[in-house]
Amino acid sequence: MGGQADRRTILVTSLLVLAGLIALYSASAPFSLRHFGSDTSMLLRQGVAALVGVALLGVLAAVDYRRLAAISDLLLLGSFAMTILTILPFGIGDGRWLALGPASFQPTELLKFSLILYLASSLARKGDRVRTFFDGVLPFLIVLGVLAAVVVVQPDLGMVLVLGAVTLAMLFFAGAKLGHLAGIVAGCAPLVFLAVRFAPYRMARLLSFLNPFAHSTTSGYQTIQSLIAVGSGGLVGRGLGASRAKLFYLPQSHNDFIASILAEELGFLGMLAVLGLLGFLVWRAFVIAERASDRLGRLLALGIGFALGFQTLLNLGVVVGLLPVTGLTLPFLSNGGSSLIVTLGMVGVLLSVSRREVPR
Repeated sequence: MGGQADRRTILVTSLLVLAGLIALYSASAPFSLRHFGSDTSMLLRQGVAALVGVALLGVLAAVDYRRLAAISDLLLLGSFAMTILTILPFGIGDGRWLALGPASFQPTELLKFSLILYLASSLARKGDRVRTFFDGVLPFLIVLGVLAAVVVVQPDLGMVLVLGAVTLAMLFFAGAKLGHLAGIVAGCAPLVFLAVRFAPYRMARLLSFLNPFAHSTTSGYQTIQSLIAVGSGGLVGRGLGASRAKLFYLPQSHNDFIASILAEELGFLGMLAVLGLLGFLVWRAFVIAERASDRLGRLLALGIGFALGFQTLLNLGVVVGLLPVTGLTLPFLSNGGSSLIVTLGMVGVLLSVSRREVPR
């Protein structure tokens, strides 16, 4: 029997879902009206995803996380197979998306979740052997390489970076030697460079990141418009719904750059409040990890907390021009049913760990 789930995590998750729906409606209304004939069309789709995600959260919070970890290999293989389907010329996949009747799903979101489960389960069993390279680190590096090889073909280099960072972080949390991890980073850096160098659009993104104003009408346009939106928000913002950037000046204003719209409408103080909610959720994940009843629960909570925090930082880095455009969503806030459903599923696992924590 489990105990009570972490109430603070439930509260902050509820606030983030609500804030995400409000932010999405504000950022997407003009786009939704033009392309779907209704300013609430995208909001309704995200609302359905939120309901599915909350249901998944409830199920996973009730299920013992150790049962979920027991089938982590199957979950990873299943999500990997779904990811492969997106790049096969059979008409069921479209780049990053897998067509499921009238809806579509982004399998890499599930792949990220499954990888966390797989790593936590495998590293918990491996114990102190993780300090050796060939037995402790190399097997996970091979798994990462296979996953990354498929995801980069979609193409989704941003998700490759997330999968890589999650793998390295969880190896670190499990006790892997820093020298081994540093060697992996050094060895992978040339591969990332090659992935950028031989993809013209990625190279264009990198060059525009280095000097966006030299590419103001092409690859640097989004970054410049994002900076204008963020800067124009000032301390308190223009007011909710009053963004100008979302009126088709800033592409992807409801996806990758929704934080730009939030900063413009709510200002620095409003954006700080939203980011405070995300930061609080990450902090709760680390608190739950500290109180976990076993090594598996600790690694799961640490992995989930890191993944949420790292993806948030990557997205914000792009928004303020500190990183090249990656195409990654801002958890809970960006448009994307797949992202929201999987994120809520991860919170469900966090709650499952918290229900079985060591009493204090």
